[in-house]
Amino acid sequence: MLTNAGIELLDALHRGREATVHELADETGLSTSQIYRTADELRTEGLIDESRGHHNQRLLRVTSHPVIEAYRSLVSKLGHVDWPDLLSPATIRICWFLDEPRRATTIADRLDITRQAVHHALDPLKYRAMLSPSGPEYALVPGLQPLHDFAEAVILHEHRTRVRRLAPSATVEWFDPERALVHVHTKDDTAALRAADEWEMTGLARFASFDLQFFLAGEPAFWYAPDEHLRPAQVVCHSLVADTGSRRVSYALLLIEHADIDENDLRNTATWYGLESTVSDMYAFLNGEVEQRDSRETVLPDPAEYESLKSQYGVR
Repeated sequence: MLTNAGIELLDALHRGREATVHELADETGLSTSQIYRTADELRTEGLIDESRGHHNQRLLRVTSHPVIEAYRSLVSKLGHVDWPDLLSPATIRICWFLDEPRRATTIADRLDITRQAVHHALDPLKYRAMLSPSGPEYALVPGLQPLHDFAEAVILHEHRTRVRRLAPSATVEWFDPERALVHVHTKDDTAALRAADEWEMTGLARFASFDLQFFLAGEPAFWYAPDEHLRPAQVVCHSLVADTGSRRVSYALLLIEHADIDENDLRNTATWYGLESTVSDMYAFLNGEVEQRDSRETVLPDPAEYESLKSQYGVR
């Protein structure tokens, strides 16, 4: 996670200058030992480079990493703000949620923290009138999209770094501050994530645990949410994140019926993946509303073909 000290260093270096550890200590107020430690962490993660200057002193500079570019964009558009004073790791995580109005309780539940912790992390933004209250909900005010983009870049970087330590070919398909859905592209990386306690196989590959065995083209998807039990509703959404074509939708429909997935649970889960309309279309299909099929965004299966598929897999 990008720490407060890390934010201070990125802010001091984001314009591309080189600086020694002692220069950065004078500028930021951080101790030299804290700067050495933080710089080593940022260098390992690809955010900082270093060279040697006069008397072999370490010269630090930022790279062109997406996190750095997102911070540069934030400062270029909102340079009047002292961002290191406003941004903490907790505030960055909560900013991920604020691209649309959300209740503090919703964010707290999603992060498994208290509502008071959410408000505490948001206080610096409230005091600068950066939040747009809408009843009990909060969102970033118009013009603060670069702040959300920076938060998203930081959190994506964390997930990507975590998974690529085990599986270098992994790509992140979806994420929030606590969870990530990834795909891998080599058999070795599949084996590595299958052996890792914090990762679970998901998507179509997980259907086999429900006695629905499909041919998989390529390597499976994996889910990172170490403090949660993977629910069938999530497996449905994971199978649809990258593909809502007729075949994927047919398989997802089979799982909905076969596992008797709670409709409210699936609808609520789908909101986090941008699949609300897809899931609505799927339930309309199951309820026999196929006459509206051509006007829907989701590619629904032919009813007769779906009934044949149900028969093939013994789904009633």
